[in-house]
Amino acid sequence: MSNENNQKELQHLSNLVDKYIVKEQVDGELQHINLGPTHPSTHGIFQNKILMDGERVVSSQSTVGYIHRAFEKIAERRTYSQITTLTDRLNYCSAPINNIGWHMTMEKFLGIKVTKKIDYMRIIIMELARIADHLVCDSVMGVDTGALTGFTYVFQDREKIYDLYEQVCGARMTTNIGRIGGFERDFSPKFHELIKKFIKEFPARIEEFANLLERNRIFMDRTIGVGAISAEKALNYGFTGPNLRAAGVDYDARVMNPYSSYEDFDFVVPIGTAGDAYDRFMVRLQEIRESYNLVKNAYENLPEGEYHVEVPDFYLPNKPDVYTSMEALIYHFKIVMGEVDIPTGEIYNSVEGGNGELGFYMVSDGGRSPYRLHFRRPCFIYYQAYSEIIKDQMLSDAIITLGSLNVIAGELDA
Repeated sequence: MSNENNQKELQHLSNLVDKYIVKEQVDGELQHINLGPTHPSTHGIFQNKILMDGERVVSSQSTVGYIHRAFEKIAERRTYSQITTLTDRLNYCSAPINNIGWHMTMEKFLGIKVTKKIDYMRIIIMELARIADHLVCDSVMGVDTGALTGFTYVFQDREKIYDLYEQVCGARMTTNIGRIGGFERDFSPKFHELIKKFIKEFPARIEEFANLLERNRIFMDRTIGVGAISAEKALNYGFTGPNLRAAGVDYDARVMNPYSSYEDFDFVVPIGTAGDAYDRFMVRLQEIRESYNLVKNAYENLPEGEYHVEVPDFYLPNKPDVYTSMEALIYHFKIVMGEVDIPTGEIYNSVEGGNGELGFYMVSDGGRSPYRLHFRRPCFIYYQAYSEIIKDQMLSDAIITLGSLNVIAGELDA
């Protein structure tokens, strides 16, 4: 066979090989799959379009908007008291923090000063909410790695926290808890009974859960080195909260910009080093312990006094007074019907939410509703990093990474 024929044959074989490889990559090895928008594994209604090479993630694209509720636009047509119920639907795993954060934003804007008792009551409720939030995240990480038992253990404790909410506001998950100027009611005798029991029993319960996973070899193998992000990248993406602290950055809104008398208490802010799924688990686990200590100390040192301050333009008068006092009836009508204007101006206020810095940026034109209200939702901000974090990981690792970030769908769509 001549050299010319050899060259033609080799070129023909090369073309066949190229065609075969390309066909295999498109129709075989490289596949497009959807992680979401169905709820299992994604922990919410949102979608990730993932390009897979076998079981390894080549690239992904995140999509949100499946449960868009237009809260920020609705807020422009709601009174300042009614907006509380909108905040419930952001991070619904720790709704009381959202509620109280909004109330403190309004108080800061209006120059309302609350009492130490109200501050301590708020710390108790917010830290109980943080415990409930972290219990969900850490226990679901166990489920994602095949360990269901711990999940069933701590959900009993989450229900006990919901029992405490119920004594304060009558609700459990979307709580509408508290009011501008304090609380709707004082802690009831039943609340005192339940929280004393919680304070007594919870330490043993959380250590029982920790013993199941903290040093579990299978859990550690599935989470160490998975979904890691450096401190620099975490800051560039705008991370806050446990996910930022797991990457080694010591930032907590309760310490950096103290509010609600947090400066009265000594507590440790847990910091990780690797920024991976295991560090995120451990940071939240230690935060649960620190939040328990805050609840215990705030409750044991709860001051005497009123559970609300006098802000008649925003705080509903007692119902019996409405039936007997014309002034109370007028204020009740003005608040319910949204007849109260507020000063012009703008404000940003933030609290340490379950997933990071939860902020409220409000612009007022002097009307009965905000001219503009923007929620800084921590999940929406750090979810942008998910595609980069899971690149070149296994699909099973991508699911664990998503659970460790604790992405709450309610904070994605506002």
